[in-house]
Amino acid sequence: MPAVRRFPVRTLLVVWLFVLSAVAYMDRTNISIAGPAIRSELGIDNVHLGWVFSAFLVGYACFQVPGGWLADRFGSRRILGFGVLWWGVFTALTAAISPRLPHALLLLILVRVALGIGEAVIYPASNHFVARWIPVAERGKANGWIFAGVGAGAGLTLPLLNWIVQHFGWRASFWFCALIGVFVGTVWFLAARDTPEQHPFVSKEELAHIEAGRSLVLAKDSANAKALSWQASIFNRSVIAMTLSYFSFGYVAWIFFSWFFIYLAQVRKLDLKSSALYSMIPFLAMTVCCLAGGVISDWLTRRYGRRLGRCGIATVSLALTSIFLVLGPRTQSTQLASIILAGGAGALYISQSSFWSVTADISGKRSGMVSGLMNMGGQVGGAVTASLTPSIAARYGWNTAFFVAAAAVLAGGCLWLLVDPGEDRTAFGGARNSALADDFMSEKEATGAGG
Repeated sequence: MPAVRRFPVRTLLVVWLFVLSAVAYMDRTNISIAGPAIRSELGIDNVHLGWVFSAFLVGYACFQVPGGWLADRFGSRRILGFGVLWWGVFTALTAAISPRLPHALLLLILVRVALGIGEAVIYPASNHFVARWIPVAERGKANGWIFAGVGAGAGLTLPLLNWIVQHFGWRASFWFCALIGVFVGTVWFLAARDTPEQHPFVSKEELAHIEAGRSLVLAKDSANAKALSWQASIFNRSVIAMTLSYFSFGYVAWIFFSWFFIYLAQVRKLDLKSSALYSMIPFLAMTVCCLAGGVISDWLTRRYGRRLGRCGIATVSLALTSIFLVLGPRTQSTQLASIILAGGAGALYISQSSFWSVTADISGKRSGMVSGLMNMGGQVGGAVTASLTPSIAARYGWNTAFFVAAAAVLAGGCLWLLVDPGEDRTAFGGARNSALADDFMSEKEATGAGG
C-alpha cells in the first residue's frame, strides 16, 4: 500500500521511541526544576541535593547490563513496556516523600535509585530494536531521532514543568510525568513487536528492505559462523574504549541535566522563569544537533566508511565540546554564556548516534547487553558529576568545574581513536565484517523467521 511505503512501520516505531526518550528525560530533569523547593522543604544544601541527583544514576548505571540482558532475552517490546510502568510508579512515589517522614532524605534517595533501575532498560532495549529493525545504512539517523528525545524531553518541557511547580507545587510535576509515562508506555506495548517479521503491518517490500539492509554486514561464511560469546562481545578494545568515552559524555551531559538550571539561578542570578527559559537553549541544541549528527554520520559512512562516519565525527564533536566548555563560563554576559555552553551541549550530542550505531553494528544479538555496558559508563559519569560538580564549584568555583568537564570530554574524544567500527567492504568500502549478521543467522535458525 502507498501509505505503508510512505510511512514505514520502522519509522513510526522510531518516532515513538523518540517520544519515550523525551518522556524518560522529562521524568529525570523534573528533579532539577523541583530541586530548589525540595532543598528548602527538606532543609538540605546543594551537596545533599547532589546525592539525590546521583541516586537515580546509581540505580540507572547498575542496571544497564542486566537491563540489556533482559532486552536480549525477552525482547524490546515487553521490557520497554514494563520499564515505563515501573518508572511511572516510582516517579509518583517521589512526590509522596514528605519531610514529616522519618529519614525523609534517605527515603527520597531510595525512591530515586528505584526509578533509575526502571529507566535503565530504555536505551539498551532501544538498541536491541535498532539492531533488528533498522538497516545498517539508516542507523545513524534512527539513533539521532531516538536520542533527540533527550533534548526535547529535557528542554522543551522545562517551561511547562516550571509552570506546574510554580502554580501547583513541585509534587504536581511528578504526578504529571507519571501519568504521561504510563500512557506512552502502553501505546508502545500495543504498537511494537520485537522483530519486523512478527509485525502484522510490515509490508513485504519493507521487510525485504530491512532484511537486505541487515545483510549488508553479513560475512560470506555466515551460515557456518557462531555467535560471539558474551565475554568476547564485552571485553574487547572497542567496547571498553566506547564505555570510557561514554563516561566522559555522561559527565558533561549531566552537568546540563542536573546543575545548569541551578547554575543560572544561583551563579548568574536569574529568576526562576528566566532560568527555565535559558535552560532550554542547551537542550534545544541537543535535539537539533543529535538529529543532524545522525544524518551526517550516515552520509559520511556511506561515502567514506565507518572509520570516518562513526569514529571521526565522534572525535571531532567531543573535541569541540571541550572548547565550548572552556569559553562559556569565562563569558561575562549571561545570554552569551548560555549560547556558548549550548554550543557545547549541541556538539556533545552530534556524537550520540556514533556511540549507539557502532554498538549495534559490532555486537550482534547481544546489542542490548553491549550497549547497556557502554551506557553504564555514561551513567557512572553522570553520577560522578552530579555529586562532584557542586563540590568542585564550592571549593574552586564554577569555572573550574566546567574546565574539569572540558578535560574529561577531550580525553573521551581521543578514546575514539582506539575504536574499530567493524568496517564492511560490501556496504561501505571497509576492510572487515561485523558479527551482527552472523548472530542474526544463528538466531533465526534457532527461532524461525516468522511472526
